[in-house]
Amino acid sequence: MQYFTVEYLNFFNELSKNNNKEWFDENRKRYMQFVREPFVNFTTDLIANISLDDNITMQAKDAMFRINRDIRFSKDKTPYKTNLSAIVTAMTRKDNHFPGFYFEIGKDGIMIAGGIYEAEKNNILSFRTYIANNIEEFQEIYQDEKFVKYFNKLLGEKNKLLPKEFKDLISIEPMIANKQIYYMAYLDKKHITSSNLIDTLMQYYYVAKPMKDFLTRAVTFM
Repeated sequence: MQYFTVEYLNFFNELSKNNNKEWFDENRKRYMQFVREPFVNFTTDLIANISLDDNITMQAKDAMFRINRDIRFSKDKTPYKTNLSAIVTAMTRKDNHFPGFYFEIGKDGIMIAGGIYEAEKNNILSFRTYIANNIEEFQEIYQDEKFVKYFNKLLGEKNKLLPKEFKDLISIEPMIANKQIYYMAYLDKKHITSSNLIDTLMQYYYVAKPMKDFLTRAVTFM
């Protein structure tokens, strides 16, 4: 099934050159018809597919992020993003410490991501302890041939200071110093208008699932 047409890309291409409220208001009907509605339909069907394999009960409106940018602390004051995005998770989109399946679809293509992006202090201690107790399993997952092919490697910022109980493990598993653990992939914009888009994203979901499940256990076991 084709969810998005070239009008989806056209809207964001034009928005990137006219990123202001006046233009957006003039083109709001286009946005609703060719951008938001198809994205809601796509997200609804993607959630339905994922829920066959996972404990997901959320609706599209709970998964989707606003197109409005948060410009309070940004030098870039343009009011709108040039993509729509959502995260499919057992929690809510606001639980940034909880692993989920994130995707954004915009004028330049598709970005897929997952992992732990904004963890609180207790969550960081939890996933470090879990990794320390399950290093071999953790390494087998991110060194898996398919995971490397689809996502390349794990990413994330490290803490400069590390509790002493973890310092000796850095040489065995450097990721234990991280305060974030996430992974990303980018797809060409040609996939956006493909009738196989759901299947394509589900391929990435299944490849990422062992890591998502591991990090879910890691962040919640304590």
